[in-house]
Amino acid sequence: MEYGLIGGQLGHSYSKVIHEMLCGYRYDLCPLPTEEEVRAFMTRRQFRAINVTIPYKLVVMEYCSYIDPHAKAINAVNTIVNRNGLLYGYNTDYPGFSYLCDAHGVEFKDRTVLILGTGGTHNTTWAVAHDRGAKQIYTVSRHPDPEKGELTYAQALTTGAQIIINTTPVGMYPNVGVSALDITSMPGLEAVIDVIYNPDKTELILRAEELGVPVAVGGLEMLVAQAVYAAEFFLDRKFEDAGAEIARVTSELRREQLNIALIGMPSSGKSTLGRALAERLGKRFVDLDEEIVKADGRSIPDIFAAEGEAGFRKLEAAQTARFARENRQVISCGGGVVKDPANLRALHANGIVLFIDRPLEDLLVGGGRPLSTSPEALKTMEAQRRPLYLAAADAVIPNKTTPADAVTAAMEALDEIFSH
Repeated sequence: MEYGLIGGQLGHSYSKVIHEMLCGYRYDLCPLPTEEEVRAFMTRRQFRAINVTIPYKLVVMEYCSYIDPHAKAINAVNTIVNRNGLLYGYNTDYPGFSYLCDAHGVEFKDRTVLILGTGGTHNTTWAVAHDRGAKQIYTVSRHPDPEKGELTYAQALTTGAQIIINTTPVGMYPNVGVSALDITSMPGLEAVIDVIYNPDKTELILRAEELGVPVAVGGLEMLVAQAVYAAEFFLDRKFEDAGAEIARVTSELRREQLNIALIGMPSSGKSTLGRALAERLGKRFVDLDEEIVKADGRSIPDIFAAEGEAGFRKLEAAQTARFARENRQVISCGGGVVKDPANLRALHANGIVLFIDRPLEDLLVGGGRPLSTSPEALKTMEAQRRPLYLAAADAVIPNKTTPADAVTAAMEALDEIFSH
């Protein structure tokens, strides 16, 4: 292969998409499950340039004739260029993480920093924090080594840290919705950074947002930035404006990968608009009500009749969690999905939420909908749910005229969201 990525498991890597979006060359994913395989690969040297991910950033250093000082200091190589049979090793995670911090105004000087995890990315983030003047840097581990000054997660809560960096896989797809550290009892946080990029927002980042932490950001920009800097080594040339390339590719990648979740009252047009949006965006369409019926084997009125609203909501939560963790979908949600905060956390973790706002007088009564059997019931429901829809939505899409107008409004709203 000419260009590509090697690592233990690469099934959900975005690197191929990023590099091909960035430069147009072919970029192959080459999973190598064992160290024996990676050593054989490195001995053959049949590549022009590669990226390296876990768990091989250390072992590949043995095969490099030259190692960049930054990579040597961090003790990890993630970019290798083959120049006439000699391998040159670099680390673009360091400038990638630096870019992420700069892009969001993270100030390390005189701050106390917690780094969760002890793997290779720990060393990279530690080096950036140290080089930028952090006052104290603590390493947090499930199995801390006291001789290295590592802390338990319980001890971490009492450090008075201003910055938290997660370098562990806790919360990463497919095991989403969990966090290694409960930050609710940590006042004074200025930034929470998670190097995980799938989901877009981990549980740690969602909690930080809810607590009002000024900077709460995942690792997608870091991933794109390190790829841009790696491509410069691959091609032996600098981009005229690397920052602009990082911003462009990050925006395009989020537009391509993230879900679009549609919320709103029953009969507000979510399914109709969802199918049209899915076609426009090249994403899969998912109707959560249909998936509930498919999984349970009963109609929604039958579920309500047998188990009441509580039983239905339990089934709804399960299907919401199931589909929200995936990507590249337009998801039409049931009208009451907003009643459970856990549903909204799941939808926001990997997607953009749009409120389809149809006037009350245009909503349908009945139609097999157990909770809107009369105009009075519909009016009461709308009054109760509207504040929830507005609070949950990233944008409000009026659906007052034609479906085509609503789709146009949705596309314009998404353009605005993804341009920032």
